[in-house]
Amino acid sequence: MDFSLDIADGSMELASKIGELASAAHQRDGVRPLSEQSLLNLTTTDPDLTHVTVSPRDDRDRVIGYAQVDRRGSVASSEILVAPDTRRRGVGTLLWRTALRDASLPSRSGEPGAHNPLRVWAHGNLPAAQEFARSAGLEIVRELHELSRSLNDGRLAPSLTEAMAAFGPGHAVRAFDPARDEEPWLDLNRRAFASHPEQGQLTLDDLRAREREPWFDPNGFFVVRAGDGDGALVGAAWTKVEPANDPDSRPVSGELYVIAVSPEAQGRGLGRGLTALGLAYLRERGLTTATLWTDGDNAAAMATYRSQGFEIAFTDVQYARPSTAPMAA
Repeated sequence: MDFSLDIADGSMELASKIGELASAAHQRDGVRPLSEQSLLNLTTTDPDLTHVTVSPRDDRDRVIGYAQVDRRGSVASSEILVAPDTRRRGVGTLLWRTALRDASLPSRSGEPGAHNPLRVWAHGNLPAAQEFARSAGLEIVRELHELSRSLNDGRLAPSLTEAMAAFGPGHAVRAFDPARDEEPWLDLNRRAFASHPEQGQLTLDDLRAREREPWFDPNGFFVVRAGDGDGALVGAAWTKVEPANDPDSRPVSGELYVIAVSPEAQGRGLGRGLTALGLAYLRERGLTTATLWTDGDNAAAMATYRSQGFEIAFTDVQYARPSTAPMAA
């Protein structure tokens, strides 16, 4: 099969085509092949984002491969997706080599290109991804764990009301109000995740894109302010409950989407209280399982979540070439 490689603009049409491709891969592999941010990026045109598609030369409307290169963070990252029925034909290698070249180029005239090794996500780190990494000379440079725990095992004592009251008279807890809280939350998020390559980079556009998602519910997004409610935003617990695939069914699992604590307020137990608040809300929604994501090298977070009953259920990894390895020609 001869291939045609194209650079595409972000659009609803691209999102539709890549969404279908991702659904086919998800059905085959049992793993979602693209991150939430990458899916949201599909409608975005940004000089620091590149969308690469591969099609059969005799059927240009059919997309059989996709790569996204994101240079907006401190380290360039990529995602690669190949149609299940066209794997092992060189499409993934073509996309990886294209992504490597793209990441080394400047986004704007007069700017330097990237010098850090490009990272590529492998969701679930499936055997095929491991084989590709070995053949490309890549090594794991980051692990992102999905943790999970039951909401019906008797270890969750506080109700939602009790979890809110547990913050005491020095803090006021309420639901997120977009009109009042967007900018303060973004500031909190930037400071709480200053060293995080993705979370700390969220912009107002990124936040509002999530507010437009069908799962967004401000009633499950709690903000904590110092004092009686007019003080600084010191913490937030944002939950995410995706609609069930079957419209006649109810979701059974919810996510602690973002738990953020102001650096000035860390070490006071706010993180534990925010986690308990999110769990109480999810249980009150009638869900049976709670999940969250955290980096494998975040020992403090891992210890906190394990102490609250979470265990590793799933792992995504990022691969990169060793820093001493030469770039592909």
